[in-house]
Amino acid sequence: MQKEVVDSMAMKRALTRITYEIIEQNKGIKNVVLVGVKTRGVYIAQRIAAQLQQLEGTAIPVGELDITAFRDDQPLDQARLSTDYQLTFSVANKRVILVDDVLFTGRTIRAALDALMSGGRPQSIALAVLVDRGHRELPIRADFIGRNIPTARQERIKVTVNEIDGHDGIEIIN
Repeated sequence: MQKEVVDSMAMKRALTRITYEIIEQNKGIKNVVLVGVKTRGVYIAQRIAAQLQQLEGTAIPVGELDITAFRDDQPLDQARLSTDYQLTFSVANKRVILVDDVLFTGRTIRAALDALMSGGRPQSIALAVLVDRGHRELPIRADFIGRNIPTARQERIKVTVNEIDGHDGIEIIN
């Protein structure tokens, strides 16, 4: 059973709120870069970047991060780790905003942190998520949250984005 809990307008408002919070916390966007965790985190990061440019008048880099090689449920492949860093800009000495769609156990974000650090040492890393659903297994928390949606552990959160799915929304699936 699927139940829509956030429609496209509410999702847009949540992303706008995250955008303003990023500006406020960083006192502007100087030295800020966005890195989206594939797949939906990339589209969310691009939307935030577009709003930041509209508000601040400056384009900021947006990167895509594929964390597959860094996951703790996959066998460690050192050859792949050394060639899988795919950002087109350096994160060294930057204020990185890592962007993902859903924060659940924290394991995806742990892998994303490992992947980011393989490309240099950022000045700081903050986490922006569209949905925080709880059930953390690691001591990771988001700095910017679009919506807190408490769920039962067996439920799933499905984020849909127009760029892939043809519409925006967030659903709980039992």
